[in-house]
Amino acid sequence: QEHLVESGGGSVQAGGSLKLSCQPSGGTLSTPAMAWFRQAPGKEREFVASISPRGDAYPGSTKGRFTIARDNAKNTVWLEMNNLKSEDTGVYYCAAFQDNRYTGSVRDTDFGSWGQGTQVTVTS
Repeated sequence: QEHLVESGGGSVQAGGSLKLSCQPSGGTLSTPAMAWFRQAPGKEREFVASISPRGDAYPGSTKGRFTIARDNAKNTVWLEMNNLKSEDTGVYYCAAFQDNRYTGSVRDTDFGSWGQGTQVTVTS
């Protein structure tokens, strides 16, 4: 199972932007669907964005502010985050859907290859 490595996190003021990257530690991104999740202190991990042959998907909390992109030639998935808010603070993880046929699931239990995550802190 490939291991994913996230990068690009940091501290930014509210209203600012960050761009996260995700690459496999070895091999290639072969799964049809990739997603980003985040976990704030004391809270459960939550879905942030996904990309698949079905298109992009976002929950209401990130739609219109976050954009997920994938470049198979560069073996990279990005998450561009704009107009960041304090509630966006957390550890961000990318993950790979664990089947060759994506169901549209946004449940973290259907994804794997979790990396260590990258910390995003938004200050007001």
